[in-house]
Amino acid sequence: MARPRVRLVVTADDFGYCPRRDEGIVEAFLAGTVTSVSLLVNGAAAESAAELARRYSIPTGLHANLSEGRPVGPARHGASTLLSPEGFFLGKMGFREAVAAGDVALPQVREELEAQLNCFRELLGRAPTHVDGHQHVHVLPGVCQVFAEALQAYGVRFTRLPLERGVGSCAWLEAPARAFACAVERDARAAVGPFSRHGLRWTDVFVGMSTCGRHMSAHRVSRALARALEGIPTGHALTAELMAHPGYPSVPPAGGCGEGPDAFSCSWERLHELRVLTAPTLRARFAQEGVQLCALDDLDSKGPGEGVPC
Repeated sequence: MARPRVRLVVTADDFGYCPRRDEGIVEAFLAGTVTSVSLLVNGAAAESAAELARRYSIPTGLHANLSEGRPVGPARHGASTLLSPEGFFLGKMGFREAVAAGDVALPQVREELEAQLNCFRELLGRAPTHVDGHQHVHVLPGVCQVFAEALQAYGVRFTRLPLERGVGSCAWLEAPARAFACAVERDARAAVGPFSRHGLRWTDVFVGMSTCGRHMSAHRVSRALARALEGIPTGHALTAELMAHPGYPSVPPAGGCGEGPDAFSCSWERLHELRVLTAPTLRARFAQEGVQLCALDDLDSKGPGEGVPC
């Protein structure tokens, strides 16, 4: 059966994390597969990444970071519920645990988000095309509300709703990765209300958690899109986002957000994603299946409450 018509944004996360990651991301953009990037303004290579974005006219959004490295806002000057005693963010799971325990002061979250939005404007000379969350922190309970308020105040319309249909049944994912993906999915569902109330927009379909790292292949990306589109009548025009983390692996000590690069960024899996994204196979499959690649700011994305139910 023919699929609905799909306009697909391929977003490379972690732009600005290190020069090697950025080199690969630019390579994938110039190859025509990556169509958008999300910049870490507290990344070690944020300034050079911003220069690359300007040089190659790369559509660039903000990758809001509340979980890795050092802050850019007022928290860097003193004690904060966002930080460890050493002055770093609490980590991917540490931040989630602190939010769940009620230990994070949401006004401090708002201050940091505003500081990162201001930093982005200083680096690029404009507002971001979109704002999403590093390690999906933007959909956490409570955080999603102040996130939506901050974006509305800054006039940012587009975000990411990391709600991937069927990710819990992807047997190839290791148990911890599958559990994390399901937790993100639950948070994303709950974030729809705050996002909608503040006028944020997102694509109809999101994929990328089931195709991260070693699990990425042209076949799996295609199957993830097919799962997301099940039940949608042929002829409907839909928007979709593929989240990716390509690049040449980081080599310590270069990179990171103030603590050096993590294992995720140093992994060969970053290069694997780059190879999949730049190989002709994936683009050929997209063409065969009628998937049109585009940038997020090219989309007439669905408005609040109009997304396709997953």
